[in-house]
Amino acid sequence: MRSDLSSLDAALPTTVEGTAATKDVPVSGGAPETTEQARRRAETWLHGFEDALRSGDATRISRLFHAECHWRDVLAFTWHFSSAQGRDAIAKALVAEQDRVDARAFHVPNARLQPRTVTRLGVDSVEAIFAFETTFGTGAGLLRLSTSRDDGETRAWLLSTTLESLRGHEERVGANRPSGAAYSRNFGGDNWADMRRRAIAYEDRNPTVLVIGGAQAGLSIAARLNQLGVDTLVVERWNRIGDSWRRRYHSLALHNSTHINHLPYMDFPPTWPLYIPKDMLANWFEFYADAMEINCWVGTEFVGGSWDEDEGRWTARLRRADGSERVVRPRHLVFANGVSSFPMVPNLPGLGEFAGEIMHAEEFNTGAAWTGKRALVLGTGSSGNDIALDLHSNGVRTALIQRGSTTVVSIDPSARLNESVWDEGGALDDSDLIVASAPPALVIAGYKAVTKRMAKLDENLIAGLKAIGFKHDFGDDETGHQMKYFRRGGGYNLDAGSSALLIKGELGLLQYDRIERFVAKGVRLKDGTTVSADLIVLATGYYPQEELVRRTLGEEMAQRIGPVWGIDKDGELGNMYKRTPQPGVWFIAGGLPQCRINSKYLALQIKAMEIGILQPLGTNDHRA
Repeated sequence: MRSDLSSLDAALPTTVEGTAATKDVPVSGGAPETTEQARRRAETWLHGFEDALRSGDATRISRLFHAECHWRDVLAFTWHFSSAQGRDAIAKALVAEQDRVDARAFHVPNARLQPRTVTRLGVDSVEAIFAFETTFGTGAGLLRLSTSRDDGETRAWLLSTTLESLRGHEERVGANRPSGAAYSRNFGGDNWADMRRRAIAYEDRNPTVLVIGGAQAGLSIAARLNQLGVDTLVVERWNRIGDSWRRRYHSLALHNSTHINHLPYMDFPPTWPLYIPKDMLANWFEFYADAMEINCWVGTEFVGGSWDEDEGRWTARLRRADGSERVVRPRHLVFANGVSSFPMVPNLPGLGEFAGEIMHAEEFNTGAAWTGKRALVLGTGSSGNDIALDLHSNGVRTALIQRGSTTVVSIDPSARLNESVWDEGGALDDSDLIVASAPPALVIAGYKAVTKRMAKLDENLIAGLKAIGFKHDFGDDETGHQMKYFRRGGGYNLDAGSSALLIKGELGLLQYDRIERFVAKGVRLKDGTTVSADLIVLATGYYPQEELVRRTLGEEMAQRIGPVWGIDKDGELGNMYKRTPQPGVWFIAGGLPQCRINSKYLALQIKAMEIGILQPLGTNDHRA
């Protein structure tokens, strides 16, 4: 079972919207606008919006929006990840929530990225980050304005609203940091190390939250919960934090850039390479857990749990490496084991007859032991291609077996297009807010736009692959590799160099539909010939996360919760970062940017439930 990592592909960013920001775009059709003019436009709209919102008049609200427009709310109004399209639908939804939420004090804060003119999805716009207050806390949002061609009025085509903090329960950071008085100059008493040892032991209490998995997802949510004062324990089945990366194949490095991958509160050093090697990242995770005072039990596996409806608690069984067990009773379980769970080994004709070694990609470390021999790698996703590269580099005669069509994207320049929002500069929190503000409809439109650009950049690479019989596609709806990741967790290769070797014939390519069956020496093809191998690596993916739920919480619970990851009926990731049909069960997964961004929203929901202003899904969603 993976610990918070479905594949290298999980290191991908969240969303982009096509084109990067540009300066001095003439939004109104005249001379380019200055920053001050953009700010005035945004402030004027926000003042009008607040007045209309206070009036409760849906017609007044709708007039502030273009006919085709979008609203995305992350907890601030709805306590959900929700979206609405069209000005009448948006106005109706805002009015329905405003009496309870009492959103007010909308303004452009000086401390955040200032309003600017940009082009997003081909629309010249004023883009502004704003702040506001609600009954429950403070919020931030993104506004995009453009000028109507019909009447010259400035209207919104995108509004996002996100909850940033809970009033009276703000994160303990910056000026709100702990004083340290409990141990500072506490001569003769416990010092910081003593207090940390006692906190980690849980000898006299139960954790409020049990986080299962100690890589980027588990560490991100634990760090966030710590700053909200929620007692959290992370369990990691490997012997060291970071081992879920450290134990992976020898040559592994991230496929996206360091500057988008920081964990909450603590950036990577500016001296680090553009693409972080796995062991460097693993060591950072271990350091991060210590520096962020995260309570971790390593060598400890969550093996099962049961829900006490009356007490609103779990009975969670934890098994240590020595076989002993410990039971804890948290109110919340957070599964942070990645998009996928257990390795999937397909039932292929004759595979059990193979006389050589068979291993799943999860077990592969290095091809050094196979120098001079032959290997077949089943699967043409990123992991399969990276493993084939490693084998080839170690002098192993290697061929990839392709079962289904694959989207291939160059890491640089094409995959880096997905980093465009972060590449614009500014504070990381501002870029993260822009990314989180995209509703599903614009995510789809953005990926269609960026996939066209990727196809152009990679046209020679793709043509070369097709010429050797490689099956290639751009996704079901031309949205490329990123939507494949969200929908199915795979089906693409972020190309680290294997494609060029395939085209040159230095790596072999074998289509699975040419194979009759596996045999003792390798594979027998339908034409009667045999392709010999000493090693078969199954880069065949993993069972979905609900399989882990099924094995630890039972079939009934898995059925109640439903699919995890994938796209749900609202266009959001299924059961991810939000309340699920089962009280006290939460999921967080994905690459480092996704975990950093969404850990904030997940932590706020858990804290809101702990202080009694948010209820389980299916009950009254909120109360004052």
